[in-house]
Amino acid sequence: MAPAQHYFSEQPDPPSAPRTIRVRLPDVELDLVADAGVFSGRQLDTGTRILLKHAPPPPVEGDLLDLGCGYGPIALTLARRNPARQVWAVDVNERALALVERNAAAAGLSNVTACLPDQLPDPVRFAAIYSNPPIRIGKPALHALLLRWLARLAQDGAAWLVVQRNLGSDSLARWLAEQGYPTRRLHSERGYRILAVDPREP
Repeated sequence: MAPAQHYFSEQPDPPSAPRTIRVRLPDVELDLVADAGVFSGRQLDTGTRILLKHAPPPPVEGDLLDLGCGYGPIALTLARRNPARQVWAVDVNERALALVERNAAAAGLSNVTACLPDQLPDPVRFAAIYSNPPIRIGKPALHALLLRWLARLAQDGAAWLVVQRNLGSDSLARWLAEQGYPTRRLHSERGYRILAVDPREP
């Protein structure tokens, strides 16, 4: 029997079942199409909502990254809040990337580019990374993912990750610090932590 596929599969198995999810924040309102086989495809994930409400704006000028974008609630919110910035929406899930493109077009947001990880040009560096990272891919894969993309933070940039406490947010913060990325807890709410991560120390 083939292993069950997850939202972090390149081509998820579940039949398409689109539905509209309303994103309502104090400063942004979006109606986004989600689907089966995509992370939190039935409603806006609590962690994502907390991240969007409490993570600060980018600290410096430059491109922004939504790492593990799903159908795009983080990327499109960033694009609406920062219309002069290029927002990159990265995921391995091809169904998710198609949804980001569809949702960006419907919202009239031309500053969003959805792509697979290896499609993002090497020279691009990020003023800020925002992510509800795929914890369930397992610790080794998660660590490799974070090291790959945190290395692309611009000088004086920052990353904000939302992680559930019972899924290892505190141990992840310690591990990031051990890798040379100063990490602190920015906000706690409903069992979630927002971790603020600075670029690697020299």
